[in-house]
Amino acid sequence: MQGAYDAVLVLSFGGPEKREDVIPFLENVLRGKPVPRERLQAVAEHYYRCGGRSPLNDRNRELIEALSAELAAGGPALPIYWGNRNWRPFLADALREMQAAGVARALAFVTSAFGSYSGCRQYREDIERARAAIGEGAPVVDKIRVFFNHPGFIEAMIDRVNDALGTFSAAERPAVKLLYTAHSVPLWMAAGSDYAAQLREAARLIAEGAGAGDWELAYQSRSGPPSQPWLEPDICDRLRELQADGCRSVCVVPVGFLCDHVEVLFDLDTEAAGLAAKLGMKMARAGTVGAHPAFIAGIRDLIAERAGGSPRRAAVGRLPPCPDVCPADCCPAPAPRPLRRKAAGAGL
Repeated sequence: MQGAYDAVLVLSFGGPEKREDVIPFLENVLRGKPVPRERLQAVAEHYYRCGGRSPLNDRNRELIEALSAELAAGGPALPIYWGNRNWRPFLADALREMQAAGVARALAFVTSAFGSYSGCRQYREDIERARAAIGEGAPVVDKIRVFFNHPGFIEAMIDRVNDALGTFSAAERPAVKLLYTAHSVPLWMAAGSDYAAQLREAARLIAEGAGAGDWELAYQSRSGPPSQPWLEPDICDRLRELQADGCRSVCVVPVGFLCDHVEVLFDLDTEAAGLAAKLGMKMARAGTVGAHPAFIAGIRDLIAERAGGSPRRAAVGRLPPCPDVCPADCCPAPAPRPLRRKAAGAGL
């Protein structure tokens, strides 16, 4: 495969960059799904608290800048393009830019470390939909494998957890509970993927690397009607239970997110932190991987692995590395159903 790729595409969820963008962005997320207007307005308020600007696009710019330097230093020396699912720069516009530059085949790095419909397969569907909109001559885009157990991701998260644990005193640290979080998804979606198993494995590896034996996995950003079961426990529910059981110190680790965007800032730094304070619990929140050097080097490793056709497929832990090409039945799309909410990305 050496020389088979002539560009890298960073593919992400997207986010508004000013107050006027917020409602149109959320309407793009919904794409006609029958979510009540009051729910949309409630989620919009989360963005307004951040000045109407999601941090996500700025974090992607930082990642692209760091990855560009990493590729220039260590190769493969490929240009990087950027496209989003729900807001500018849109994926189809990125593919048009690539086509105009003569890009024939690109590798897509999707900003999601775990496999699920919304975190993996839907992005592949987005790519094919954008290529179909462009028509003949649209660049071919291959998605880089899911990387929840890549050593670059795990090493970066261990550093983030150690930084957060460092805010506790030596006397406090043995009693600190590591509470991992990820975006909840409906049970039908979880059943069709390895999402929960991958989260548990990543959490185990990070805890082991940080020397923290007391950990568990919770979920956040749940939405949808109460009648529809989602992955549990919710982090706020779990904080209440832990406090009732005598826990007084928690380190919250947003393992399911690659950067500090609105759902991390609101659901954890506002809601969960506020609840912990009310309950009399000391809470520290670990950072996301962001542009951590080990993570950026790991992305370069994933690109080089695929571009060079290398038999080396870096992974740590008990689960094997994910395949380059997902099976046809992997993470199946949802069947049409009434009042289905967006499963991930904007809390809708």
